[in-house]
Amino acid sequence: MLDVLRLNLVSPLTLCFALGVFAKLIRSQLALPRDLYASLSIYLLFALGLKGGVELSHSSLREIIAPAAVTVLLGFITPVTSFLVLRKIGRFSVADSAGIAAHYGSVSAVTFIAAQQFTAAAGLKPEGFMPTLLTLLEIPGIQVAIGIGTALLAKTRTGTEEQQSSSGSIAHTFGEMLTSPSFLLLVGGLVIGTAVGVEGWKPVQPVFEGLFKGLLALFLLEMGLTAGAKLGDLRSSGMFLIGFGILMPLLHGLLGTWFGSLAGLSVGGCTILGTMAASASYIAAPPAVRMALPEANPTLFLTAALGITFPFNLIAGIPIYYRMAQFFCT
Repeated sequence: MLDVLRLNLVSPLTLCFALGVFAKLIRSQLALPRDLYASLSIYLLFALGLKGGVELSHSSLREIIAPAAVTVLLGFITPVTSFLVLRKIGRFSVADSAGIAAHYGSVSAVTFIAAQQFTAAAGLKPEGFMPTLLTLLEIPGIQVAIGIGTALLAKTRTGTEEQQSSSGSIAHTFGEMLTSPSFLLLVGGLVIGTAVGVEGWKPVQPVFEGLFKGLLALFLLEMGLTAGAKLGDLRSSGMFLIGFGILMPLLHGLLGTWFGSLAGLSVGGCTILGTMAASASYIAAPPAVRMALPEANPTLFLTAALGITFPFNLIAGIPIYYRMAQFFCT
């Protein structure tokens, strides 16, 4: 386990993230231009979808159907368990419980990419269709939590108009999710990659594979700067939220690796599915939650997802899910 942790801690990705956090702690003026951050986001999401589509082009339906089924099941379980723990044990409000649960039901694409890089460094070869599972987990994870929140909040309000407005809000949010840039880039990349196959991939491979790790390192430097800025919010978030941001990913990671083994995934595939289940979104989920649950406190869900769970997964979580995957798959 120590060797696995060392492998992760000395990777350029983890060290770039740590540099960003350190820069904030010493109050450095280091910052990436906003346009560069947006460009890196577009590049990484599209490259992820494109490479997954190329791999999907030579995967059979029989190979993917069981992993897809357990992934969708995880998309329902993770937001429900998160909501219940936050509401019943943490005593958070309905809106805050649902808002945080939507982030923990959804997926962090950057954590997913970091898990891919970790498995590659460990000499594992995960199934090529893992980016397809990423898109399958994205939507139910957010929508289930928002649905629970809006349904419970509607009960506390009076009048049919407000209830209709809640259902309209869910439908509108669902539509926004389907047309969001991150979803379009992932799904669009998958479709294009599947359509062009290996031969069509070769001309663009130097751009979307050769530069990938270097640009990801820059993106994680920016993530470190953002997470470092959120560290101050931990004091006001309370010990419960800190514990939730570490223990809930471990529980979901355990479920993800176990479900992956039941679906016949390899050790690498189980590691990545466990990481997906354990991750918390901070790109797709925040705008969806702000739109559907305006009562939810952004400080709570952003601090939990970006200030606690993302660093934990990047530094220690992924190696732990790898060990879980080894246990279940061997």
